[in-house]
Amino acid sequence: MNFLGHLYFSNNDFELMQANLFGDFIKGKDYTNLPLKIQEGITLHRKIDYYIDNHDVVVGLLHRLYEPLSKVAAIAVDLYFDHLLAKNWSKFHDLTLEQFTSNFYKSIDTSTDYYTSEFQFMLSKMQEKNWLLSYKKLDGLHKSCLGVSSRISFPNKLIEGAKVFKIFEKEIEDAFFMYMFDAQKYFFK
Repeated sequence: MNFLGHLYFSNNDFELMQANLFGDFIKGKDYTNLPLKIQEGITLHRKIDYYIDNHDVVVGLLHRLYEPLSKVAAIAVDLYFDHLLAKNWSKFHDLTLEQFTSNFYKSIDTSTDYYTSEFQFMLSKMQEKNWLLSYKKLDGLHKSCLGVSSRISFPNKLIEGAKVFKIFEKEIEDAFFMYMFDAQKYFFK
């Protein structure tokens, strides 16, 4: 899952949400020098990544998407699942997506010295462009695919991500709902 999925599985804990997103900016296994909440967020981030990467239904979906998307199929699935989560938000959360994202944006705290300038810049862009709400529409998915594709260091097919989504939409949607059913039980024990 991408940003929205990571926020969702942070269980409405705003401090944990921000720390969870920070997980993409931390490399290596030793982050014990960081405050406990940030450590918790990084650990949760990695747990979510591991869970989706190893979920049987997702692995099967990745095999189906490998031909049209090759090396970026897993990245595409993360973006697809965020799109479907946004599109079906009312099935998963009591607040509207608009309320949830607004509350998250208001909670962002960049005053800590532990967050890198790159992470703080990403958070400001996320809020400025309202990335989380834009996931809801196919055009938002397309823009996400383009943006991520441009940051990948090798030639890739992610720019075709939204078109591939339309071709495999039913299959992706079925996999998403099966994944979410299992993931909710796993992360919200």
